[in-house]
Amino acid sequence: MEKKLAHLGMMQGVINRLSHNSFLLKGWSIVLVSAMFALSAKDANPIFIYLAYFPAIMFWGLDAYFLWQERLFRSLYGQISGFDEENIDFSMNTKPVEKKTKGIISSFFSLTILGFHGVIVISIILVMIFL
Repeated sequence: MEKKLAHLGMMQGVINRLSHNSFLLKGWSIVLVSAMFALSAKDANPIFIYLAYFPAIMFWGLDAYFLWQERLFRSLYGQISGFDEENIDFSMNTKPVEKKTKGIISSFFSLTILGFHGVIVISIILVMIFL
């Protein structure tokens, strides 16, 4: 049981790091897009509003990637929790669970990711319209 708990602990650590990275990406996305809004404000260069798309879309993609990886590791965690103690090999390979887990495109358009990053992109569009 000790090996199994150690392996599950390693998996939980990876899942926590992925979740934390996703949280940090959301914060950086807001900060950089807001900075681009400020730089494109009245009497400034409006080209910066177009540049706001770059961090918004890049962080959207990275956030979707982290969600996909988190789903893979959660699926692997579930698989490992069903193993017997003698079958624990401390593998972190997610290939065996890829077919059973939603893909990266599904993560890109998941409700939480789409809701957050979609609002940022719509905000950029609205700022472009009203500038």
